[in-house]
Amino acid sequence: MAAAAALPSAVTGATAPARILDPHVHVWTHDKRYPWAQETKNPPPEDRTPEMLLELMKSNGVAGTVIIQYIGYRWDNSYVADVLKRYPGKFRGVARVNPEDAGNPDHLSRLVEEQKFHGVRLSPAANASGDWIHGPLMTPLWRRCEQLKVPMTVLTSTARLPDVEKLIARQPELTVVIDHMADCPLGNAAELAKLTALAKYPKVFVKVSHTWSLSREGYPWRDAHAQVKELHHHFGPRRLMWGTDWPVCLRHATYTQTLTSVRDEMPFLNGDDREWMLSKTIERVWPFDR
Repeated sequence: MAAAAALPSAVTGATAPARILDPHVHVWTHDKRYPWAQETKNPPPEDRTPEMLLELMKSNGVAGTVIIQYIGYRWDNSYVADVLKRYPGKFRGVARVNPEDAGNPDHLSRLVEEQKFHGVRLSPAANASGDWIHGPLMTPLWRRCEQLKVPMTVLTSTARLPDVEKLIARQPELTVVIDHMADCPLGNAAELAKLTALAKYPKVFVKVSHTWSLSREGYPWRDAHAQVKELHHHFGPRRLMWGTDWPVCLRHATYTQTLTSVRDEMPFLNGDDREWMLSKTIERVWPFDR
C-alpha cells in the first residue's frame, strides 16, 4: 500500500505522519444479501459503503482503515467479510461473536483463519444485560483470541471496566483495545481512574475518540483535552490511537474534523505523539501492508 502524502498541521506547522491509519469505522448497506439482525428494528436509512469511505480516506490522506462489524448485523459478519475480499490491503476487519454462545471460540477461529478478520469486539452493557462479561464463557473466548494472536476490542462504559480488568489480568499477553475512552464523562476523576488503572497492563490500548460526543462545546471540543492529556500521561502515545467512528461521528462531526481535532487542535501533542497516535500505534495492533 502506498504511503499517503504528508499533511500540514494547522497548529504547529509540522507535518502529520506520511501514513495515517484509521482504526475505527463501520459500513453497512441495504442489500437483501446482508439482512439486518432480527433485533434491529430501525436500521439506518442510508447506506454507508466502503466506496464512500474510500473517497473520504483519499481526500484526507488516510492510507488504511479498520472496519468494525456494525451492531445492526449482530453476529452475521458476512458483509464486512466480503468487503475485506473486495479490497485486500485497504482494510482490516474486526468481527463480532455472540458472547452468550458457548461455541464462540470456534466461531472466532473461523472468522480469523477463513475470513481473514483481525480481531473481535465485545460490547458489555452496564446493566444486567451485560453480566455475561463475568460469566464462564469469557475465559475460553479470551484465551482463543490470545492463541490466534488477534486483539480483543471492548466497547463499554467505565462502569464495566473493573469486570474487563479481571479478564485482562487473566490474559496479560492478549492485546486489548478500549474503544472511545470508555465514553468516560468529562471531569469525573473517579470514573477516569477506572480507565487509567488499565495502564499497568502493557498490552492495553485506548482509542482517543468520541471527544465530539463527550464534549459540551463545538469543534474542536477543547473541554475534552484535559481527559486526553490524562490518558497521554498514563498510557503514553504508543498505546493511544485516534479514530473517526465514521459514520456514527456524523451526528456531531465530519470525518475530516475527527482527524484534524487530533492532528491539528491538540497543541500539547508533539510530532512524535501524533506519529504514534495517527499511525504507528495502530500498526502495533493492526499491521497493514506497505
